[in-house]
Amino acid sequence: MTPAAGAEDARLVRNVWLTIAGLVVVRLIAAAVTPITFDEAYYWMWSKHLAGGYYDHPPMVAVVIRLGTLIAGDSELGVRLVSILLGLPMSYAVYRTAEILFGGVRVAATAALLLNVTLMAAVGTLIVTPDAPLLVASSFVLFFCAKVLETGRGAWWLAVGAAVGAALLSKYTAMFFGAAILIWLVVVPKLRHWLASPWPYLGGLVAFALFAPVILWNADHQWVSFIKQLGRARVEAVRPVYIAEIIPTQFAFATPLVFILGLMGLYGLARRRAGDAAARVLIEAMVWVIVAYFVWHSLHARVEANWFAPVYPAFVVAAAAAAHLVAWSAREQRTATFCLRWAVPVGVVMFVALIVQANTGLLSGYRRDATVRSVGVGWRPLAAEIEAARVRADASCVLAMDYGTTAWLSFYLPPGTCVLQPIQRIRWANFPEPDPAKLAGTQLFVDEAQIATRVYVSNTFGRIEKVGEAARKRGSLTIETYAFYALSEPKGDLLDRTPPPELQR
Repeated sequence: MTPAAGAEDARLVRNVWLTIAGLVVVRLIAAAVTPITFDEAYYWMWSKHLAGGYYDHPPMVAVVIRLGTLIAGDSELGVRLVSILLGLPMSYAVYRTAEILFGGVRVAATAALLLNVTLMAAVGTLIVTPDAPLLVASSFVLFFCAKVLETGRGAWWLAVGAAVGAALLSKYTAMFFGAAILIWLVVVPKLRHWLASPWPYLGGLVAFALFAPVILWNADHQWVSFIKQLGRARVEAVRPVYIAEIIPTQFAFATPLVFILGLMGLYGLARRRAGDAAARVLIEAMVWVIVAYFVWHSLHARVEANWFAPVYPAFVVAAAAAAHLVAWSAREQRTATFCLRWAVPVGVVMFVALIVQANTGLLSGYRRDATVRSVGVGWRPLAAEIEAARVRADASCVLAMDYGTTAWLSFYLPPGTCVLQPIQRIRWANFPEPDPAKLAGTQLFVDEAQIATRVYVSNTFGRIEKVGEAARKRGSLTIETYAFYALSEPKGDLLDRTPPPELQR
């Protein structure tokens, strides 16, 4: 490499890292101004009662939120802070993976940058769900596998196990990493000697040890989380319509130009046009094993776009290989060059547009769109009206029938307010039981549905009185209208302890 080329590469790397840092700052600003989603509020409640597991997922998302709120308080930014900052080590892991597997700083810098402009990474680390820490852990699973390949040292398998364990603590989808790694070792001849080495199995023990708290929690709770999530793989009725949703949703979440580059890269690697066999097979296995499962899942149920998070580190490495290493025809090369040139501005514009739309509704002409139900726009003023109604009714607790409303109420009502979901108690298995004295008094019931539809209310309370009504709004748009009811004269236990459906089969 000439000195001029070296200086140019150094300048490229510096500019890429400055850009990534700038994108992280933009996410932090967006995090501070955007109300949290109901899922984030739910996981924030988890973070107040850390445990080895929860009804829906393993505990890593709660740990991430807990760390953020310790730094920045119980605010939107506090909930999201650590998740967003984890984008920096995630980017480093992807950078080093691409550098090791395919050589050269251009491929490495491109892979790290492309990951950061996808909505999967930009929104996926901003909106804190289990997919956020899973995405970060996935990047390190890939990186540490690359280190095994680069160094030939067995000790790196312990790091692989630690990364897989962290991924398993984030979401059960991480179990597919074991299959992907096994395929990699079996398919690539020069790696088969690891199958007779103790190191990969020791790595597996590390992963198992890290995951053990989740197993123990499930053992103490009738394996309910395992039954709930692993039971989704069972196909009871084929509905192929869901398959058609996968490509357009990933086209958006990857952003269109990164999606095209990624597919080109996977094709180029499959045709052996870049990298050696070990690099190619690792990337392909990390993508296609998980994709194959979700195609299977889509035969009977919807696959949410964010579930594909663990394939993205490998996907953007393939995209970077397509941009710099694969030999294309003239027409294909023009496509790759166009995608690389415009991927960053298109991704940034899509992210900013999504944040503006979620907060204001401007881009849909202030009409309803897909974000209004999940993002808590309008909840602060609504919570103030609910609190005023609670004080007027002299209610001990505020009740809601779904976990999302319960979580939003807990986050936006004054700290210390008693908020309960009286049904689906398995969701709150790690929480202390409410004070019986509070359950003996008047309760404020908050519901957007008609009171007549709530069998629980009429069966549990002798007196039901409507005491108010208020709307959740985004500008001029009314998202939902909530009614408030004072409930008194309880007929028995307020908490419905019916086992969850997973334990009734």
